[in-house]
This record gives sequence, C-alpha cells and structure tokens, in this order.
Amino acid sequence: MKQAYIFDMDGTLFQTNRILGHALEDAFDFLRMNGRWSGATPLAEYQAIMGVSLPEVWQTLLPAHSDEERLCVDRTFQDALIRHIEQGHGALYPGAEATLHALKEAGHRLYVASNGWKVYLTAIVRQYGLDRWLDGVYSIEDVASSQKSDLVAYILSGHQLTETVVVGDRMSDFQAAKVNGLPAIGCRFDFSNEAELEQADAVIEDLQELMQLDLKAITP
Repeated sequence: MKQAYIFDMDGTLFQTNRILGHALEDAFDFLRMNGRWSGATPLAEYQAIMGVSLPEVWQTLLPAHSDEERLCVDRTFQDALIRHIEQGHGALYPGAEATLHALKEAGHRLYVASNGWKVYLTAIVRQYGLDRWLDGVYSIEDVASSQKSDLVAYILSGHQLTETVVVGDRMSDFQAAKVNGLPAIGCRFDFSNEAELEQADAVIEDLQELMQLDLKAITP
C-alpha cells in the first residue's frame, strides 16, 4: 500500500509571514488610492483567519465592498505575493527541503493541498524547485465546493491513496483530515492556534520531526 503525505502550503511548507504583510499593504493601498479604504491595513485580522480560502478572506476583511472590488483586491494581492516570491523575499520553513527529500527518498508520495490559487502555488514551486519531490500540487480551484476536505478527497481518489496523513497548521487542515478519516499532524508554526492544534492527532515544532513519528500509532 502507498504511504502518502498531503501538506498544506502556507504556514506549513512556506513561510507566508515573510511576504504577507507587504502584499496585503499593496492590496489595501489599491483601495486607498480609489477612496475605498481608510485606516490601517488589517494584517492582524488576516493572520487570525489564515488558512481559509481567499474569497472568505475578502468577505471577512471587506464585508461592505462589492464582489467586483473584492475581485480587484484579490488580483492586486495575488500579483504582489508572486512578485515578492520571485524577488526572493519569502522562504521555506527550516528543514522543509531536507524533510521532503528524505520522505521522497524513502519512497513516500508527497502532495500539496492548498486554499491558495494555482498561479500562487506555481510561483512557490518554481522558486524553490519543489517539483523535485512533490507528486502533485492541488489548489482549492480544483474543486467546485471550495472546501479543503473535498480537495483532500479529490487527491485521495485521483491517486488511489490508502495510507495517508495530512500535515498542516490550521483548522481547515485538521477538519479535512478528519472528514476523510486520516491522521492530522499539526505544525506549531507562525499562524498556528493552540486551540486548533488540539484537534490534530500529533503536533510537531519542526518539519524534520515527521521522520521520527510512528504513524501507525497515530489514529484519527
């Protein structure tokens, strides 16, 4: 039977915190220039809900704005994220490359399931050469429901995976694992929340700890 790992991207493999504030500032500068925002950029509010899909982000941060305005902000934000990635302002988490390499060398299948858009994920994969190890990178755009649990189910079905573990940092990851009957490994990283981590079946503070975990002893 195939052993597989399904990783979240933001806050799990990629240190989104390094570029998030800059990109969000660019997005809200766009609104300010058009007279549609005053005051500070709501970075803390975004960090609190990190892990949800971008449509949910803009609905939360911009409840009084139109769908068209949210779409424009989203495009500005995505462009800014990709620009900062390509300029080298982001980074993978310490141990991410070594962990992916070791797992791949051991014969495991490695996938990404992210609430991010495809163009954003492609920029990260290209910048850090993650296609050396990853067997597939999946965006929330790949499922109509915009639910990460459905995205994980899509990956499981498409690759006929049996023994699989989900690795992430937020509730959407842990719920996606549980809905699909999979173990959830929580990462106590930048955007993690202690109350949410309680829903994980095991918690790590460094990605390289994955190699020491006895997955057979971790049950969902």
